[in-house]
Amino acid sequence: MESIAPLESLASLLQAGGKAAALTGAGMSTESGIPDFRSAGGIWDQFDPMEYAHIAAFRSDPEKVWQMLTELESIVLQARPNDGHRALAALERAGMLLGVITQNIDGLHQAGGSTTVVEFHGSGRTLVCLRCGARADAVSMRQQPRPPRCPSCQSIMKPDAVLFGEDIGADALRRANALVEACDVMLVCGTSTEVWPAAQLPQRARQRGALVYEFNLEACLPAPCVSERVLGPLGVTLPALVAEAGAT
Repeated sequence: MESIAPLESLASLLQAGGKAAALTGAGMSTESGIPDFRSAGGIWDQFDPMEYAHIAAFRSDPEKVWQMLTELESIVLQARPNDGHRALAALERAGMLLGVITQNIDGLHQAGGSTTVVEFHGSGRTLVCLRCGARADAVSMRQQPRPPRCPSCQSIMKPDAVLFGEDIGADALRRANALVEACDVMLVCGTSTEVWPAAQLPQRARQRGALVYEFNLEACLPAPCVSERVLGPLGVTLPALVAEAGAT
């Protein structure tokens, strides 16, 4: 952690009634054993995202895309929440955190105790059929041969997650924007904010006067957007914030 001072000032703000919203990314779940996408050795080092994670690629060759999805699914469905997830849930229970906007599709915020979670990029724990719109629980479908077939029309299903080339869901946009408008401080946790439109959320929060605290292993956000940086493992820094704010 670069300094305890940012946690002291943030904890004081929250104790005084300031409300936070969190934006989380892949770095939130690396301590749960889920590799991130963009770092060396990440998912995109193994699979070209335009070849394996674009909706056009799925439509043209879903069997090929499911090679990557099967590998990722086996990791995601076995992962468990870490201390960082539990810390955000503790802040919510204490009335200090309005909710979480997550770019992750792993469901670990909910498993860690958070109740207000905007899954900005959808969920990997649900499958959807692009032909008939049927949905199914991914865990219950794991015993089926891959790629999974729709129980209704037998088409190949995809995770109910936003692939490249797909739009963010209208409800996710509405709920995320509401949190941005309502917060006094945004906690940006484990994300480089390189993917749009999620990347604009901290900027919009800052523009409307909210403070932006970056929790990351290293500095990623542009300096004009950041009020304070708290660098280190999220499983350490976020519980430290909980303790400082008395939200245990």
